[in-house]
Amino acid sequence: MKKIKHNKLRNTGIIFELLVRQITADILNNKDSKAINIVKEYFSNKSSLSHELKLYQTLTNEKLSSDWKATQLLEAVIKSRKNVNEESLEKLKYSLIKRIRESYKLEDFFQHKVNNYKVLASIYKLFEYAEADNPVEVVDSKSCIFEHLIRKPEDLPSAESLIESEFGKEDKDIRVLSYKILLEKFNNKYNGLNPNQKQLLKLYITNSPNDKNALYEYVITSIKTIKTDLDKSIKNCDNQVVQIKLSEVSNLLTTITESKIIKDNHVLSLLRYFELVKELKKIN
Repeated sequence: MKKIKHNKLRNTGIIFELLVRQITADILNNKDSKAINIVKEYFSNKSSLSHELKLYQTLTNEKLSSDWKATQLLEAVIKSRKNVNEESLEKLKYSLIKRIRESYKLEDFFQHKVNNYKVLASIYKLFEYAEADNPVEVVDSKSCIFEHLIRKPEDLPSAESLIESEFGKEDKDIRVLSYKILLEKFNNKYNGLNPNQKQLLKLYITNSPNDKNALYEYVITSIKTIKTDLDKSIKNCDNQVVQIKLSEVSNLLTTITESKIIKDNHVLSLLRYFELVKELKKIN
């Protein structure tokens, strides 16, 4: 039987997570992140690499309630993976690793522990090898993925509870937040964060679950400043329709101030408000 080996340099799921981590680390250190451009170039289009990443994410993000559903999903994902252009995928992976080598030291890039490493490694083995190569290891890989997919709803922590219990303990928390905010929630226009946005992210990431005053106070203070800036823009605007829209936007800020807990959607909204104020000041 063929020996099945896992190669993290060729594991698209692991590479992507490490790039996300690198983006966050660069931003927190006030550095221009080369990883942002790498992600845009290799994962923001309909390339075979982007296709494979979505398959990895499907198996790591889905939560199912039965063996049958897990089996059907896994078979569908494997079938979809077979439709990927292997030649194009290999070229892109080679080019991607080359870019990472040129931008970062590989030993530093790979030094951190990756979330769901065992699951990602199992997915890689199923994508790269056939069951006939090594039935035992293939079955073990499937079993690992099934255990990850099938979880009881009451056992699954919410995003908020994860933030409550884990943020501030170690660097994996930064990876979770950066994945949610920097890549999923931002479009290309917001890849350059202004000082207010950076400060908000830093407080949200490093804030202790037992001491939320710093984040809450910053959010409340920022909302007051934003409302003041919006009011000025409303007075300076000659377009009645725009005035009405800005007033509506300003009123929406009260939904954040009325909340006793700052949630991730509040942070995302505030990041966009900062961006709006910046654009309005440019116009004025």
